Amino acid sequence: MFLAATFVFGFSQSIVDSTFNNFLNETFFIDNLQRGLLELPRELPGLLTIVISAILFFLCSRRQAVVANVLCAAGILLIGLFSPTFSVMLIWLFIFSIGQHLFIPLNQSIGMELAVEGETGKRLGQFSAVANVAMIIGSFAVFIGFKFLNLDFKISYIVAFLGFLAVAALIFMMKKDEPIPVRMKFQLRREYKLYYWLTVLYGTRKQLFLTFAPWVLVTVFQQKTQVLATLLTIGGVIGIFFKPMLGKAIDKLGEKLILASEAAILIFVCIGYGFAKSIFPETTAIYVVFACYIIDQMLVAVSMARATYLQKIAVAPEDVSQTLTMGVSIDHIFSIAIALLSGFVWVKWGYQYVFLLGAVIAAVNFFSALQIKTQSH
Repeated sequence: MFLAATFVFGFSQSIVDSTFNNFLNETFFIDNLQRGLLELPRELPGLLTIVISAILFFLCSRRQAVVANVLCAAGILLIGLFSPTFSVMLIWLFIFSIGQHLFIPLNQSIGMELAVEGETGKRLGQFSAVANVAMIIGSFAVFIGFKFLNLDFKISYIVAFLGFLAVAALIFMMKKDEPIPVRMKFQLRREYKLYYWLTVLYGTRKQLFLTFAPWVLVTVFQQKTQVLATLLTIGGVIGIFFKPMLGKAIDKLGEKLILASEAAILIFVCIGYGFAKSIFPETTAIYVVFACYIIDQMLVAVSMARATYLQKIAVAPEDVSQTLTMGVSIDHIFSIAIALLSGFVWVKWGYQYVFLLGAVIAAVNFFSALQIKTQSH
């Protein structure tokens, strides 16, 4: 059931991912500063995840995952069909985003519950690879639809709506588990301080990829919807093989090596985004940025290593789901701040400096990852 739900969620999510930046650009003609400000309603639900999770305390994690996907479905349908103005669209985006952010930690904790002892990374890698296959199909469908079949944003978002509803139905059919007591939801533990810090760094890094990497492709390099869909498809194809290998590598080599390697690669990816245009001729620069986008997409999967690291250092097994949720809220305090700051930086000094900031964050992440200690590594 969960494998099927993961597949349909990946498909629906990829329809949204490969069209949303062009939807904004072509429907509302927003500027770079508005693009940064847009992240406030999109990322604020991430900050509120712990609160929403506490409000739903009477539901077990699987039932919460059902609610999350119903919210995704409602939000994306309203965005597609009832967004006469930018301001109204922001309200629907907020609803969609609540569902999305509520599902992020639940997705990982349910995935880890379904793993055999000592093979958590492997199991998360498998789920991730299935989501990847679905994302390829989704972004390839967008590519074909927009290029040859006159597909528009409205129809795309109706399909995504049906997908998220199907995910809710599939998870609803899974066996229920025990709800976590509400008082535990808000606990911050000293034992997990390095995990929280790595989560903060991940939040800021992820925001640059989600917001400003596609925005560079759309506005600086003038790329169309089908190009972004193609890049997501290529990344997805690589991910089918890469993600299960990454999951096994986490089990075998340990979280420290994986997370430090990710941070080191990210430094070069950020420099590529920011300075390819000034270092290389136009055509080469575009391909360098394409490569950076695909590598960046692969590296997002390294968040599995943070989840397995937390599971290894957890004082009690029930801490894992709660701390993952707390992690989402913490990372969003910083990801909202970095989105707003980066929007101003872009307008004032240029997009290059947004990615220079990203390279600095990646360097801090590298040295932080080296502090990881677990029993097995």
